[in-house]
Amino acid sequence: MSDYYGNQPQDVRPGIDARRLWAGGVATAVVAALLAVVGLLIARGIFEVEVLAPKGEGVWGNASTTTYALVAAAVALLATGLMHLLSVATPAPSQFFGWIMVLVTLIAVVLPLTLTVTPSAKIATAVINLVIGLVIAAVVNSMAASARTLHRRRTQQTNAAAPPPTRRQWTQQDPPTRYYDR
Repeated sequence: MSDYYGNQPQDVRPGIDARRLWAGGVATAVVAALLAVVGLLIARGIFEVEVLAPKGEGVWGNASTTTYALVAAAVALLATGLMHLLSVATPAPSQFFGWIMVLVTLIAVVLPLTLTVTPSAKIATAVINLVIGLVIAAVVNSMAASARTLHRRRTQQTNAAAPPPTRRQWTQQDPPTRYYDR
């Protein structure tokens, strides 16, 4: 059985368009950084909650809004790299990526809850981390799906001089099997 273009199943392999994936990764990094800034502005400006621990206390030290935004952007780029690696090396990249991102986000949510700061600061930091983690996971997963491609395998028997069939040639050949013909 052949696909729509007459390729045999062994003639193509799944791949990923790295330029599209990484362009989306950079855009995701910008979104994550801006999301961190918005979360901090809401927590500090509207609810008057100190999100990060003061200097010398807790894991965060005296991290600033800029540092928080840059870390969020770096996490988005790391997630893109992880998705790229999983896309070329594993049979079900979206499933592995989803599980890894859920667990990393869970760590980012639980970690602030273990600090010795006010409960409002713990909860605000955990919520911001949850939102950033979920957005990064969802956006990287969806843009990786749109960057997936099929590559033709190179074989020694391939006739490089033969162009792909034209529409007229295709209609003269057997039509492709459609999903409702199976």
